[in-house]
Amino acid sequence: MKGIVFSEFMEMVESAHGYDMVDKIIIDANPPSGGAYTAIGTYPHTEMVSLIVSLSKHTDTSVPDLLHTFGRYLFDTFVKNYPAFFEKPKTAFEFFDSIEEYIHVEVLKLYPDAQLPTFETQLKTDKELHLVYESERKMAIFALGLLEKGLEHYKENATIEMKQLEDDGSKVLFIISK
Repeated sequence: MKGIVFSEFMEMVESAHGYDMVDKIIIDANPPSGGAYTAIGTYPHTEMVSLIVSLSKHTDTSVPDLLHTFGRYLFDTFVKNYPAFFEKPKTAFEFFDSIEEYIHVEVLKLYPDAQLPTFETQLKTDKELHLVYESERKMAIFALGLLEKGLEHYKENATIEMKQLEDDGSKVLFIISK
């Protein structure tokens, strides 16, 4: 997992709970990196899991709620740091459809060692999009937060329904309906 994800997670924790909480979760999780992350570094996703579990313990907030909140938070970071990804698409559906074929291609140019989830989209009608998320990290609830913020970014009202396609959570169908 790329370091930008870790550094942004730490910034989210600090802004919501203060620097002392950042220290607490790093000490508690005891990640192999020591909790020092660079944006271009690559770290095992298990470190992120241990940090989130630690934050959950210290805040009495569920892991899924924290992942969801972080997905929503990270979307704003992506808009700020990579505005070109958001300029060409005129709708959320266009943006979601560009993730795999454009955004991830560009991300891999910048970070060739990035291990990205896959997003397969299929426009059912002009009001319904199916998006299949697949990742061994099983962080679909994180992706849900990103998708929700995507809808807000394009000022679109829609519902998102999640259906697990694999029991272990590695493959999830998002049905997005306007």
